Amino acid sequence: MKKLFLIIGAPGSGKTTDAQLIAKNNADSIVHYSTGDLLREEVASGSEQGKIIDGFISKGNLVPLDIVVSTIVKAMANAPKDVIIIDGYPRSVEQMEALDEKLKAQSEVKLISVIEVEVSESVARDRVLGRARGADDNAEVFNNRMQVYLSPLKEIEAFYTQSNVLYRINGERSIEAIVSEMEAFIKSKI
Repeated sequence: MKKLFLIIGAPGSGKTTDAQLIAKNNADSIVHYSTGDLLREEVASGSEQGKIIDGFISKGNLVPLDIVVSTIVKAMANAPKDVIIIDGYPRSVEQMEALDEKLKAQSEVKLISVIEVEVSESVARDRVLGRARGADDNAEVFNNRMQVYLSPLKEIEAFYTQSNVLYRINGERSIEAIVSEMEAFIKSKI
């Protein structure tokens, strides 16, 4: 059975970087998928689905539920390793419930933990606007993405706390400290 770890956090919390480093350090046993990267790959492919996705991402809005869930389920099914880290998911209560339903309906993948990388809004803003990787890294889009992240957060935290799988990490430390704690936690669960 594959073991799934979800990493959530505000835009700029470092969740993708953390997950990439952990997967790189454990390339023999852990595979990492960023929801954003999976969706951007689809956009880059020029497919019809990619054009639909781009219409949402370019404005900082959520991609429709069925598209995101099918993208993630496909990635998990094709994962070459038994430990899967997915960052940036879920971003809504609907995404959380849809994944929960999919996971309950099968026995190949088990959700082990949801790791929340906690950072203040000001730290997140400074990081995102400081990196400006693309057209979606400006103040207006950041503010929208932050609201999209914060709006369902309490409900997502409550759901995963009740399921006894939520683990919080202070994301305002050095990358080394965060990765070290997160990696040790993941290894303790596999």
